[in-house]
Amino acid sequence: MTGGSGEAAGGKADFDPAALAGFLDERFGRAPLSLERIGGGQSNPTYFVDHGRRRLVLRKQPTGPILRGAHAIDREFRVLEALAQTNVPVPRAVLFHAEPEPLGTPFYLMERLDGRVFHDCALPGIAPAERRGLYLGMAEALAKLHAVRPDDVGLGDFGRTGNYFERQIARWTKQLRESRGEVIAELETVAGWLPTHLPDDDEQVAIAHGDFRLGNLLFHPTQPEVIGILDWELSTLGHPLADLGYCAMPWHTAPDEYGGILGLDHAALGIPSEAEFLAHYYVHAVPTAPLTRFHLVFALFRFAVIFVGIADRVRSGTAAAANAADFAPLAQRFARRALEAIEGAGVILGRSEA
Repeated sequence: MTGGSGEAAGGKADFDPAALAGFLDERFGRAPLSLERIGGGQSNPTYFVDHGRRRLVLRKQPTGPILRGAHAIDREFRVLEALAQTNVPVPRAVLFHAEPEPLGTPFYLMERLDGRVFHDCALPGIAPAERRGLYLGMAEALAKLHAVRPDDVGLGDFGRTGNYFERQIARWTKQLRESRGEVIAELETVAGWLPTHLPDDDEQVAIAHGDFRLGNLLFHPTQPEVIGILDWELSTLGHPLADLGYCAMPWHTAPDEYGGILGLDHAALGIPSEAEFLAHYYVHAVPTAPLTRFHLVFALFRFAVIFVGIADRVRSGTAAAANAADFAPLAQRFARRALEAIEGAGVILGRSEA
């Protein structure tokens, strides 16, 4: 068993592993415990947990002060439970523990799936034909999610409905204003542009993942098929085009900007064009309005503000990931990409703009 010193393979645990061992022994029977902290979660600490024959993943709130509504692991657990009855690929939710003891914060456990996670959208080491399949599989998984009617799975109250983009712009602009970091002029310009270019509200409502990208998908070990959509912290009821615009960002960002594919030879690599990717989504999706420049700019703005938040956590010493400081400078880079999209540079959307 991992000892009670706070050490875990892959990095120091932010709780006493002996406390977790006791908790699991009480619920599942005594068994050896191994614990490994894993990367990928910039916000909620995440661990592989082996308890006897049980292979689990633990996600918990970080230690320290938490803003109201942030690190909502209870919502993650709820949406995983709800989607288990659908064809949306998600890990099985095991249990949610709402009390701070014994780990210091609430946490939940889900099953651990065997598969592949790709954090580089160029997919190095993958054959061109499979690269294409992986991207198309991503589009199909997103279409499956957006086809679920929230009321049918008990998520009708999972978020507010109506005026989604208006509310989201206000939320992320407020978060930007609350940052104690240096003002990013480009980001302020984008924050001013978005409210004046809101599309008409078509009242379409879907379960919006909020962070749907290649790095949050688990693929089959040998097939280009998504077997698990991960990291549901930002999920809510929203508009499907928020997720789709977010998925389009890699075509507008460079490889050193969180693994984008701008400037790469997509045809040689086997990566579908942006237009092909979006068309594949629309083929599999429920009827959905066209993706426009607004949705791409919104996605880039929102991701830039997320990086502002990461920079704030780095300064306060509460960042969950050891490499968080590497991502903090990307706020300005993504703000500049949003300005390029506003100005029309490199914008090639899959459907004609409204």
